[in-house]
Amino acid sequence: MRTSARRLRVPATSSRRCVLHPVGYMNKMTFPNACQVMRWHFHPMGFEGSMDAPSSMVVRLFDRVTGETLIAIAGLPCATVMNAADVERIIEAVEAELEAFVPPHAFKAFA
Repeated sequence: MRTSARRLRVPATSSRRCVLHPVGYMNKMTFPNACQVMRWHFHPMGFEGSMDAPSSMVVRLFDRVTGETLIAIAGLPCATVMNAADVERIIEAVEAELEAFVPPHAFKAFA
């Protein structure tokens, strides 16, 4: 019995290296594109992301007006090409750190 896997045509505007499956496009994005998605997600805060090793990144969220760093996180797992789910996991990790973060001026209330 032969399985029928239909080949999908690649639109002329898309990359020829894009792998298409009958279920649709795989949501792959390069590291710069993933950083742009994260910039949009964390707007109006500033977002910077950079790879510090082949499989990890450093993220910095900052106030766009003053340039003051709100939080910086190192060692987040990443890759040069990621799935949308990988980007979502990075966003969730940053948001978890933000929830656990206590700003330094909050310590003044305890003094």
